[in-house]
Amino acid sequence: MTPEAIEHLRRSDKIMARLIRRVGPCELAPNTRRTPFQALVRSVTFQQLNGTAAETIFGRMIALFPGKQFPAPGDVLATSDERLRSAGLSRAKTAAIKDIAAKAVAGVVPTRRAAARLSDAELVERLTEIRGVGPWTVEMFLIFTLGRPDVWPVADFGVRKGYALTYGLKEMPSPKELLPLGERWRPHRSTAAWYMWRAADLKD
Repeated sequence: MTPEAIEHLRRSDKIMARLIRRVGPCELAPNTRRTPFQALVRSVTFQQLNGTAAETIFGRMIALFPGKQFPAPGDVLATSDERLRSAGLSRAKTAAIKDIAAKAVAGVVPTRRAAARLSDAELVERLTEIRGVGPWTVEMFLIFTLGRPDVWPVADFGVRKGYALTYGLKEMPSPKELLPLGERWRPHRSTAAWYMWRAADLKD
């Protein structure tokens, strides 16, 4: 993210400035090579799994399509549920991935170029129509795939935990409580979220 974002956050309050000094430069780097379709399939595959298990299942799924770095939506739709599940996907995730593919063919899942013309709110509204894709999944997509600078994922456990630790709260703020607390960081709330994640990982 930009030096302007860091400077803005530093000026927001002394506690955030102290966190930035402790953590160091922001290393948030969106994956610009991943298409929206690819990003959503990967995100759904990884839901509710630890990283190692998710990587294994994701790798097995990609291996179902030899000669391709990533299957096209049509490839996924042409593959039986049983074959997809043989990679280790649950029934729910198989149904979600099929729906992502169908919505990509229908144009609901935009290309990267089309996504650039849509606002954050428009993307949340469109993509949450997809089975298995909720607001949090879209927010991660906005931050880590599209590189949108002002996303504040208030329902994210790490952001809530990081905020509580940074600001000395006895309990994590609820999403409703956290929403106005991020206002001081506009228009750089994605960077603020990244520092909250790092704060949640810090060892005393």
